[in-house]
Amino acid sequence: MLLKYKNLTIRNAVPADAPQLAVWWNNGELMAHAGFPLGTGETAAEIAARIAQGTDESRRLILELDGAPIGEMNYGPNDGSSAWIGVKICEIPQQERGYGKILLSMLIRWLFEVQGYHKITVDPDRENLRSRHVYERLGFQAVGLREDAWTDQLGAHRSYVDYELTPENFVDFAK
Repeated sequence: MLLKYKNLTIRNAVPADAPQLAVWWNNGELMAHAGFPLGTGETAAEIAARIAQGTDESRRLILELDGAPIGEMNYGPNDGSSAWIGVKICEIPQQERGYGKILLSMLIRWLFEVQGYHKITVDPDRENLRSRHVYERLGFQAVGLREDAWTDQLGAHRSYVDYELTPENFVDFAK
C-alpha cells in the first residue's frame, strides 16, 4: 500500500522499519495509552519477523510526514465485511497537530473504497480521550464498553470503548 495526501504518506512497513518501531514500542510514555506503560519489550528482530508475515489483509503501516516516519497504523479483517484499525502518532512533537484524523481518513477511505469493507471498528482505551475525540470527529459511533477487559503491566484494570464506522457516517478530512 502507498497512500499520499499532500505531505503525508502511509506505506507498508518493511523489516528495515523494525528498529524504529522497537524504539516506539519500548517507550512506556508512548505505549501507556495502549496498556503498556513499560513498553512492549519486543526486539527489532522480533518486530521484523512479524512485519515479514504481514499480508494485504492484515498489515502494519508506517506514517510519514515529509518523508520522515512519525507513527504507525495497522489494520486487519474482523470478518468478510468489516475491518479493525489502530493508529499511533509516535513522534511527540507531531501529536495534536491534526495529522491523525487526516491519516485515518486516508486509510478508512481506502478500506471502504478499495478493499470493499462496509464497517470499520476501533477499541481505544476508555481513558484515551484524545483518540476517542478523533474517532468521533471521523464519524465513529460508540457501540459498547468492555469494562475491566484486561490488566496492564502495572496491574491496573483497563476498559475499552467499542466504536464502529459505516461509509454513510464517515467524515473524510483528506479530501
